[in-house]
Amino acid sequence: MRIRTATPIALAAATALAGSLLATAAPASAAAHQGGLHFGFVQYDGPGKDNRSTKSLNAEWVNIHNNGKKKVQLKGFKVKDKTGYTYTFGSYTIGAGKTVKLRTGKGKNASGTVHWNRGSYVWNNTGDTARLIKPNGKLQDSCSWKKSTKANNGAKNCH
Repeated sequence: MRIRTATPIALAAATALAGSLLATAAPASAAAHQGGLHFGFVQYDGPGKDNRSTKSLNAEWVNIHNNGKKKVQLKGFKVKDKTGYTYTFGSYTIGAGKTVKLRTGKGKNASGTVHWNRGSYVWNNTGDTARLIKPNGKLQDSCSWKKSTKANNGAKNCH
């Protein structure tokens, strides 16, 4: 079979069209998070059976993203669910453009990952809300979801 290559003019036109389609496909909500801390992706129903093992508990997590231009010290920031389970950050600096993953279970904190060190689940598979609270008590961001299904795989993109 012989494969033809596109002519330079046709290739340029296709590239321009693709670029314009991509530019209009950006979600409108992306602009709302410019220049600050916000929830990114949440895995509220980890894959596999909920058996309270460390592996299962750590398969449940939330990402916090710093979309700002400067690093942010998270000491005193809180992550809360609807029922009031609360994680309070100790001294942790998140760099500009970086993400930190807060895992529910036990483990050693490292760059990019911290652990709540719980022995039970936080995020409800039937629907919940994650709230990011500033040290002064004001709401920084929140993200809500409904029931875990095969279609959403127990995950939510909060952007």
